[in-house]
This record gives sequence, C-alpha cells and structure tokens, in this order.
Amino acid sequence: MSDDTNSALNRLKRFTRIFLLTRTERAFLHAAEKSGLFDPVYYAGAYPQIHTLFHRFALRHYIVYGEKRGLRPKHDFSPNAYLNYNPDVAATGMSPFHHWVQVGHREGRVHKELPKIEEFPEITSPKLRLDPDRPRARFAVVAHVYYPDLWPEFAETLAALTIDFDLYVTLTYRGDASDALAEEIRDAFPRAVVVPVANRGRDILPFMTLVNAGALDGYDAVCKIHTKKSPHREDGDLWRRHLIGGILPENLPELLARFIADDALAFWVADGQFFHGTEWWGTNFEVTRHLLRRIEIEIGFDDLSFPAGSIYWIKPLTIGLLKSLKLVEAHFEIEQAQVDGTIAHALERVMGFLAKAADQTVVQTTELEAAKPKPALPKPAFTTAFYLPQFHPISENDAWWGKGFTEWRGVVTAQSQFAGHLQPLLPADLGFYDLRLTEIMGEQAQLARGAGIDALCVYHYWFDGRRVLEQPLDRLLSRPEIDFPFYLCWANESWRRNWDGLSGTVLLEQTYSDGFEEALVRDSLPYMRDARYCRPDGTRPRFMIYRPEDMPDPVASVARMREAWRAAGFEVELGAVCFHVGGESEVSDDLFDFWVEMPPHGLVKGPDYLFGGPDGNKLGRDVAPGFSGLVYDYKRVIGNSVSPAYVKTLPANTICGAMPSWDNTARRGPAAHIAYGANPASFRYWLNQIRTHRLEKSYRGELFLNAWNEWAEKAVLEPSASFGTLYLNVLAHEIAREDTRSDAATA
Repeated sequence: MSDDTNSALNRLKRFTRIFLLTRTERAFLHAAEKSGLFDPVYYAGAYPQIHTLFHRFALRHYIVYGEKRGLRPKHDFSPNAYLNYNPDVAATGMSPFHHWVQVGHREGRVHKELPKIEEFPEITSPKLRLDPDRPRARFAVVAHVYYPDLWPEFAETLAALTIDFDLYVTLTYRGDASDALAEEIRDAFPRAVVVPVANRGRDILPFMTLVNAGALDGYDAVCKIHTKKSPHREDGDLWRRHLIGGILPENLPELLARFIADDALAFWVADGQFFHGTEWWGTNFEVTRHLLRRIEIEIGFDDLSFPAGSIYWIKPLTIGLLKSLKLVEAHFEIEQAQVDGTIAHALERVMGFLAKAADQTVVQTTELEAAKPKPALPKPAFTTAFYLPQFHPISENDAWWGKGFTEWRGVVTAQSQFAGHLQPLLPADLGFYDLRLTEIMGEQAQLARGAGIDALCVYHYWFDGRRVLEQPLDRLLSRPEIDFPFYLCWANESWRRNWDGLSGTVLLEQTYSDGFEEALVRDSLPYMRDARYCRPDGTRPRFMIYRPEDMPDPVASVARMREAWRAAGFEVELGAVCFHVGGESEVSDDLFDFWVEMPPHGLVKGPDYLFGGPDGNKLGRDVAPGFSGLVYDYKRVIGNSVSPAYVKTLPANTICGAMPSWDNTARRGPAAHIAYGANPASFRYWLNQIRTHRLEKSYRGELFLNAWNEWAEKAVLEPSASFGTLYLNVLAHEIAREDTRSDAATA
C-alpha cells in the first residue's frame, strides 16, 4: 500500500518513526551518509508512490521502510541480489545495503542481478536505405523490442499518444516469432519501419543503426524507448513504466513544446535518470574518451553526468553528433551478458558529454513541468561567410605546385598529428568540385541560404591589374539565372610559399603601383552592376579590403577608391578585416565604414596553447614524430572572443565573427596551426555566446563567418564526410530568420 493512501494519522506515525531510529538503524544511517552511496534523487524519482513528506529524509525512509519492501537505494543496487550473491551476508541477518556501504563496496561484491546469456538465431543486419525526401511527421519514436511479450504494453502506450509521430521498431531477432511480431506491428501501425537486428550492442546498436542510416534526420525530436525488464530489479515492471511514462505523460504535447523551445536542453528523461558522479564510470572511462576523441571532444574523469537508462527524448544536434562518431556493428562486442566496459555502456555515458560540448544539458520531467519560458536571443540581421574561389586549376599554381594543382590535393593527403586530431576532413554532398562548373556555385548558395547565410564574400585576387582565380566569378556573370548572392573582398596580400601571406618566398607580389586604386575600382564595376551583388544596408554595394595596413598610404588610397566609385555612380560601403598583425601603415578605426572580426586572428593567447606554447605539451599524449606546429584550445578561443577585455580592443564599428574550425594541416603538414576541439557542438556554443554577449553591439547586428569553403584550413561549413550537414543545421537553428528560410525554400 502506498504511503499516501492511508489516513493522515497513520502517515504522521510513519513519518515520526523515521526519527526514532534504533541503535542499528543509527549506525546504518551514519555509514550510508559517510559513504555517499545512497542516491536520494534517484530514490524519490524511482518510487513516486512514496509520499512527498519523506523526500527530504529519503535515506531514513529507506532504512526504516524501503529496504524491507525491496526498493533500491541507488540505480544499480538490488537488496535481494546482494543477499543472493553474498550468502555470508544473508547468514548474518544484516541489512544488505548497510553491509554494502560499510565494507561490501570496497570488497567489490556483486550487488545486482547478472544477466543470463540467451542463444539467438544468426541474422545479417539489413542495410537501411530510406528516401531522404520522404514525408515525415514532426517527431519520431524509436522502440527497441528485446522482450517480445512487452510489445502489447508498448502498443497500448503508443496508440494513446496525442502527437503526430513516425514509428521505428527494432526487433532483437528470435526467428519465426520475430517475423510474426513484425507483421503484428505493421498491422497496428501501418507506417512503422520495422527492422530485425542481431542481439548485439543492447538497445544502443539498433538505435545507432537507424542514426547511421539517416532514418532519424529531419525530426524536431526523437523519443527512444526499449523493453526494459530489468530482471535484476524486483520492481522491474514498475521501474520501466516510470521511465517511459515519465517521458510520455498525458500532457506530452505541452512538455514536448517546452523541451523543443529551450535551446539549452539536449535530452529529456524521467525523474531520477540524470546521473552525476564518478561512481558511474565503472570501467568505461577509457572507452568513452576514445569515442569522443573521434570528434575532438576531450573529457576528464572527474566530470561525469549523463541520461541513464537509455530512455529519453533527444534533439537533432545530438543525433547528428552520434552519427559523426561513425560507429558500425563491427565496433560493438558480441553479447555475453557483460555488465560493464563495452561500447554500448560507454555510449550511454557519451550522451552527457555530447550535450555539454554544445553547452546543453539534460532535463527531468518535474523540472520541465516547472520550467519558465526563456526570452529569445537575437539573431543576426545579416550574415556573411568568406568564400574561396580557388578550386580550379590555373597556370600559376601549375608552375608553383605542380600540374593540375588545386587545394583538394592537400586536403586528401592531410594526416592526423596526434590521437583525436580529426584529419583528413573530406567533402560530402558537393564532392571535390571544380568551380569552373558554375552550377556548383548555385548549389552552394542554396545550402548557404537555407542555413541563414545572406551573402558570400568572395576573395578578389588582383595584383596591379593581374587577376588570379577569377574564372568562377567571371563565369557567374554570364549565368544570371544562377542565384549566388556575393560581394568582394580584395585579398591584397602578396602570395607566398608559406601560405600565410606574411613569410616565405614571394610568388606573386602586391606592389601598389601608382594609380592602382582607380584600376582596382574599374575592375570591380562589372560585379557591382550585377543584380546579385549584395547591398547589406539596402543601398550601397559592399567592398572589403583584407589588409589595408599593407597599403603604403591607406588614407589617400581609400579616398581615391571612394572617389572613383562615386564617379562610376556608386556610393560604396567599404570595410576591412581586423587582422591584429601590424603592417606597413597605421590605419585609424574611422577610415572604414566597418571592420570584420576574423577568427582566429587576435584570439589566441599563451594559456590557450595545448602544444607549442609557453607551457609545452598540455595535450596529455604524444604528437606525431616531427610535428612542430601549434595546437590551441578552440573553446578557450570562444571564451576570449566574448571577454570584455578583448572586445574593448576592437573598433566600435566591428562585425563580430566566428569560425567553425581552423586547422591548416592540409597546407602546412607537421608545421600546422590547429584549433583543437572544433566540431558542430562547440560551434553551436560559439554562436550562442555571440548571440548572448556580442550581437547587439555588432555593426548593424551582423555576423561574419570564417569561412564557407576554406577546406585546406578546415574552416568549412559545407557538407563533409565527417559531419554531413551538421554545421549547416546548427547555423540554421541558431541564426536563420524566417524570411531567409522562406527564400531558401522558394529557391
């Protein structure tokens, strides 16, 4: 009988009893408190029948009442199992949990039921091929059925849902019985996708099979449930219903709307299912760290929190990050009733770190019910990304780097320089394109618009009248039907063999000969007259200069450029890059209409270096032989970018900037500069920090991204083999306005 179904007098007597402990009970209380092994959050969440009066004194309730009823003091401790596996304790008549907290946990005694090994027929897991353009509901529910006798319970729960959802069911294959169950499921849910799977990787591998196939792409949120019997628990059925009922409650539409609206949330779990503390590592730390290094996420042993039980709602970003781990069936161990240390166990813990990497967290049901709406963060009024027109062969590169050279050559040969260094990064949807094929630019622009990017700032390579890499834009001018919003940035550095514009043998020099200003303006006019050339303020065509400090007389040159444009009928909005490296001339802040922040320039300080800085190797592991480059912490760069001290160094009329990544291994090999820890999750964090701290004071509320397609510097937003469209998905969520999404959909 539950505590709250009796009379008030009886409840009061029972409540008073927990303060009148016997000597043995007081010793039990002291030992449990000292050990810290009792979990009051779990206890209150797992047993909702316990009256709320006892929640503040959960341990006392357990000592007096809970253990006698077979309740569990923590997720992975079963009183009955402890006595069964430890008959010497049972013979003493001592409380099982009292013995565990006093000596048993130090002795490594078995404290939960060990699963039995079952024999299953062999099956080759199918290769799922789903139409990416198929109609989708807003939500998906994924149910893994290991115990077929529980399907009727699941069917009843799913049929009662008041949301529109697509159903995916994975069945641990048991032969003819599973075939019959699959037909039963399809009869009840005709749109369901039913997938038989081998008994491998618990419920995790079946879920990853759907993730890897792209089945769960495009949903606002996905619910993951499984037939959890928990044979090691005496209250297994009650526990399962608590976990599933907690995330599929009667007021599901309301709570789901709150979950989706709160960008700080990655997972929604039932009460008691957000676990914290190093005691939950077991033997899973090294495997978890290895998995997360696949996408440059570093973890520490002392920082563990995760959604437990593998029953939750999960958002699209986290699903995309799981896909980027590139885990397939062969990575998962054969089922042998392992209780710890497998890929499946590690992945359960990975979830919390994926959320944290994006500055998100896990919410429990009662917390979601009590949550208040948060004010919306501002979005950029206009967003630009730098665009490199390099990807086609030219005679100059043939001469300097070899016949047919483009930067793809370095991209495909880039090598990882230390464990966890993600290289090479290779293209996906657009392939190894040649920008002489103008249709590619149209496809790029469509992707950019869909992600909220309003314009692509194309590097304009002009050396005293000599044009280089001009073919893509010149071909674009002859194709007015291709939508490609752009403006120019004069890349006025000399070309050098070291690729940095500052050192090495000069390959193509910028000389600034007399009259260069008028000639440069004259060459820009055909582009400015094109209907696709952008005027972010609605009136003035925009033009940028990469390094104005390299010009011999920036003030006079800028004045001559402005006058030449006016003579041609244009009042130009003129900007420049905040390069943070001195040049030949000083440039005052007010010389240009605006400045552009271009990470990582000016954002990396001594303490940020993980390798090659003043403190030597802080990576915690060796680098490749011969590596002499620099490695710095991407997340620390984010912190620098929003620090008041740094922001004060920028001109007031600066457009704030961000970079998806930075790593020029493709160009410089073992001498590369690497921003370690860059991935779509940490990029989401940077965008969120900009929206929170920087955007309102950014010039015209704009945002500048470095870059769209700098593949040899890994500063890439385009789809990649590693992350698919995840960077674009993050952008769309964080910055896209409704008008840009509508324009992209129309295009």
